[in-house]
Amino acid sequence: MKTHTYFKKKMLASIIKASFATFAVSTSVVSIAASSDANLRGHAPAGAVVTAKQIDTGATRRTTADKDGSYALVGLPPGTYQVDAGAGTTRTVTLTVASTATLDLVGAVSTANATTLNAVTVSAQTLREVKTSEVGTQVSLHDINTIPEASRNFLEFADTVPGMVFTRNANGTTNLQSGAQASSAINVYIDGVGQKNYVLSGGVTGQNNSQGNPFPQLAIAEYKVITSNYKAEYDQISSAAVTAETKSGTNEFHGDVFGSFTNTAMRAETPSEEAAGHKTPSHEKDYGFDFGGPIAKDMAHFYIAYEGKEFDTPITVVPGGDQVYWSQLPASAQAQFGPASLPFKEDDWFGKVDFEPSDKDRFEISGKYRDETSLSGIGGVSTASAALNTINTDKRFDIRWDHSTDTWFNRLQATYEDAFYTPTPVLTGYGATYVQATDLNETILTTGNSPLAQQNKGQKGPSLQDDLTFNDFEWNGDHVIKMGVKYKEVRLTAQDAGDSNALYSYAVTPNNGTESIPFQVQFGSPTPGQSPVATSSDKQFGTYIQDDWAVNDHLTLNLGVRWDYEKTPSYLNYVTPANVVAAFNMQDPNAPTGQTYAQTLAKGGVNVNDYISTGSNRHAPTNEFQPRLGFSYDINGDEDHVIFGGLGRSYDRDLYESLQVEQTKSVLSQPTLLFNTPLEPCTLGPSCLTWNPSYLDISTLQALVAGTTAGKEVDMVNNNLKAPYSDQFSIGMRNKLGDWNTSATIARINSYDGLVFTLGNRYPSGAFWEGGSQPWGNGIPGFGSLIIGNNGLETRTTQVLLEADKPFTTESGWGTTIAYTYSHAKQNNDSQDPTDQYAFDYETIGNYPFTDAAVAKHRLVATGSFNGPWGFVLGAKLTLATPIPNLNLACYGAPATNQDANGISGAGCRSLSVVPPGNGRFLIGGKIYGDRDIDFQATKNFKVYGGLNAYVRIDLLNVFNWNNYVDYIENYGSNGVLNKTPVIYDPTGDITGYPRTLKLSMGISF
Repeated sequence: MKTHTYFKKKMLASIIKASFATFAVSTSVVSIAASSDANLRGHAPAGAVVTAKQIDTGATRRTTADKDGSYALVGLPPGTYQVDAGAGTTRTVTLTVASTATLDLVGAVSTANATTLNAVTVSAQTLREVKTSEVGTQVSLHDINTIPEASRNFLEFADTVPGMVFTRNANGTTNLQSGAQASSAINVYIDGVGQKNYVLSGGVTGQNNSQGNPFPQLAIAEYKVITSNYKAEYDQISSAAVTAETKSGTNEFHGDVFGSFTNTAMRAETPSEEAAGHKTPSHEKDYGFDFGGPIAKDMAHFYIAYEGKEFDTPITVVPGGDQVYWSQLPASAQAQFGPASLPFKEDDWFGKVDFEPSDKDRFEISGKYRDETSLSGIGGVSTASAALNTINTDKRFDIRWDHSTDTWFNRLQATYEDAFYTPTPVLTGYGATYVQATDLNETILTTGNSPLAQQNKGQKGPSLQDDLTFNDFEWNGDHVIKMGVKYKEVRLTAQDAGDSNALYSYAVTPNNGTESIPFQVQFGSPTPGQSPVATSSDKQFGTYIQDDWAVNDHLTLNLGVRWDYEKTPSYLNYVTPANVVAAFNMQDPNAPTGQTYAQTLAKGGVNVNDYISTGSNRHAPTNEFQPRLGFSYDINGDEDHVIFGGLGRSYDRDLYESLQVEQTKSVLSQPTLLFNTPLEPCTLGPSCLTWNPSYLDISTLQALVAGTTAGKEVDMVNNNLKAPYSDQFSIGMRNKLGDWNTSATIARINSYDGLVFTLGNRYPSGAFWEGGSQPWGNGIPGFGSLIIGNNGLETRTTQVLLEADKPFTTESGWGTTIAYTYSHAKQNNDSQDPTDQYAFDYETIGNYPFTDAAVAKHRLVATGSFNGPWGFVLGAKLTLATPIPNLNLACYGAPATNQDANGISGAGCRSLSVVPPGNGRFLIGGKIYGDRDIDFQATKNFKVYGGLNAYVRIDLLNVFNWNNYVDYIENYGSNGVLNKTPVIYDPTGDITGYPRTLKLSMGISF
């Protein structure tokens, strides 16, 4: 390369040493930027100045080709560029988000790139990224604009990527999942800034139990979904990464205004409405605008977007457990079966200003504000009287400075975030939950709220990060070396409960109705003078280095490593209350004289010293090194046939709502008192009382435990807690066949060390099972039950990912995508919900068998778009998936064994994953599908005057009104014999997605 190569090597070595020295002595924590920028590499005449000018904004970047002609332009905002390296080399190309494309500029178009570059000399050709080890797919603005959509959530289009599933639940909330891992394992990066939720599940802030959108869809230019083997710059993630680029202002003023609408008359009945004989009134409105343009041509621009939502979503209350119990509930409870509704409103804003004083510097300032209110908590076993008023806010501010030279590019970025989720019960006071008398863990119906319904959870604070890229380094090939460091200090908040609600549990028999008095109650018991809100100043530090090494025209290596560190003081510095420590050393009242409760636990394999925190015996992990290694091999050197693969490790994080339970349970505990009833007898004592109607008053209950710890649950987390992580491996091949691009990949992702809570109680013998029952009544002396948190949740997923797309072009007038996923996924918890961190069916999480996860084995998503006559643009989407297994603990009369063995619990029950029979067919074959959906859209464009255009759009969702059920009816059998078909879909229960729905949209643009 150039004469200063030696100097660059020395400087690079110094920076690497400095980076590692920084995090070696730091006492902080995790994280790093995940760039949404585009990079351009290739060859030009030796020593030529390579210039890339973005057509819409005039932004210009330059570099100088090396003596062998190689060049690299990094940190380019995605878009269309005019690129040249002197006379006769000009090309017009489109660069996509988070990609590295290849473009040769050596006089006449070389044979190796003839197919691509011949096209770009005529019009802007989108350059595909094929020389990467990442398993990922682009979602273009054309896809967003033409694929039928059920919501304005831009993440909905990730469903078209193999391995991804976007779900609109019956209550209108949405969920994005990759493989068998929970949505919280995903991270979404917008303009390079991670939107990670540190407190709640959902993956990103604002998406926990929300019908809203994480970001205005109008403001999204395009995004990329990476399902595995991402590069070292991606942090706080163990499943999929979504990296999006927002729109910016250009040298011309542009704007859009839109509105869409559907209501009760424009949709079919849901199955529960058919059963009830009437529709529940509903409506959905989306509306918004965006506007952008120049402040100073070629130098500064602005952009602003707003989107609003107003929903009233129909939902269904469906009892759980065996159907034989439903008719035994009180009439007042049965009256709440069936249709209900969930009102929702959201305001979502985004704004950006960019400024480029020279071709070396770019400044951006952006911010978003999201505010939503809703009625939630209804649906499934929860009735309308158990509803919650929920306020959800998310505010973020970002400022960054990019500086580029011929040989390096640097980004300095500062952010601030403030996001909170605050549900409160609509009705306070008395509430009831009805459970099966034969299985107290099986809830039939809930008509009120426990104290846990009141929450206040969120995060706010700043971060600072710097990413440095060397784009002019040569040693046995060409290297683009990127390294970065990030420090973040965010204040985490979690209030886990309130003291205004009490939930009474009633036992229900299959033949003799519901007991007239409750057998237990859970209520809030505050500690005078102490706040029920847990807070922690969470410090995160992370650093990485990534080398994208083009060894030659065929082989590219992606080599990286990152290291993360996180310090959560409220967990690390927590001191177990002295009265809890003392209780462990007390006589176990149910054991022989002289046996302490700690000794009882030890007999059962629980060492209390693993959970008792002194405030100095917990340490944040320092071993989170994550290699990210990958390759791609271009067989012919023409990008038509590329083999790729990789392996790596990626650490996520433990959610704060799980880490803080030790603190909040001790300050505002939720004690459970038992009542001696005929169906559920207990031994009278401090925690077991004879029922008195006065106990329906919360203040009376609180007075019973005032000044005592009787019945108060104690939650304890292991002192040596680890962060969850995944190990990833993939191998695949990309091909270009005429106008078609194809990809075939085999991916294996195993996740480890998920935090899970189990019952710590033990019988005096140390046993967990006696008489087929667990030791719920043998808690800590003077307290209630012991709940312990440990690492242990795992998933094991192997997927075959097949993809084919024919990109839309103006010349052809059509485009299509086809994505097929085969999944073989296992998990060691019998919960349908992958975010569930409680496992009480077996003694330890290690005793749970691995069963099939709640993931469809086969899934196909195909889309198409077509420029029709008379200004029409047509689009379609087909989704087919086999049924999702039902996971639960199956109890069917087998004798109790009093030990967990061979997948059978000590109660004689078995953790099962059962695939219900399919509910429909498609074209050919039998009823093998659990999810079928065909959507269409038709858009008519009008030219109004000059640059003013208008459109009318119709989306017809679920054209054939296929019911994609999500609720199950379980009948596992009796007398120890498992039924041949133990699980079927509930034909009157909730569905995912929509019934057949017509949605009308209109808009103007200029």
